[in-house]
Amino acid sequence: MNLESEISTAETELRTHLPMIGDDAPAFRARTTMGERGLDTYRGRWLVFFSHPADFTPVCTSEFVAFAKAFDRFRELECDLLALSVDSLSSHLAWKHSIEHRFGVRVPFPIVEDPAMGIARAYGMLPANATSSATVRTTFVIDPEGVIRATVSYPMTVGRSVDEILRLVSALQATDAAEISTPEGWRPGDPVIVAPPLTFDKISAKAEAGASDWYYRLGSA
Repeated sequence: MNLESEISTAETELRTHLPMIGDDAPAFRARTTMGERGLDTYRGRWLVFFSHPADFTPVCTSEFVAFAKAFDRFRELECDLLALSVDSLSSHLAWKHSIEHRFGVRVPFPIVEDPAMGIARAYGMLPANATSSATVRTTFVIDPEGVIRATVSYPMTVGRSVDEILRLVSALQATDAAEISTPEGWRPGDPVIVAPPLTFDKISAKAEAGASDWYYRLGSA
């Protein structure tokens, strides 16, 4: 059995767009720089699954360094990191060694090989008629049940913000823990948006009590 990208052929052929928020993340099993891994390896924990169009690219290298430095912060959130690049395992190992030698940073998370781009296609990062892997630049936040909770895509010329991805995971966890939302730029410890009333009678009661901010009320988590 080929472990490069063990994915349902039918699913790969049908998937021509990014999975939607709320969809189950497409299952796969593949070789990585830390042994064979699959999506089910991470069941029960949050996962940031981020992709790259090639090894030894400068923007992606900067992201690897930043993710490596933030690794412990993700672990504090009970969130694992898993990278993917369309190159081979041997190329990944060479890239990982080069990053450690050049920047003095050890990459502590696995890098999935995907030379046939089967995983990239299953995750909708490549259109059916794609002639290059340039669009393999998406970050997926996957919850402990294997459900996609957020996606963020970047062009090859613009680096991701690892700090923003950390903030995103924290916000998702906070909103799962209570009936709240988070305002723009929210960070742990900041005020949150309290769930508004969902019936007209409750809205009227708030209005009669002099509350004009019934639809936007800040509180603590």
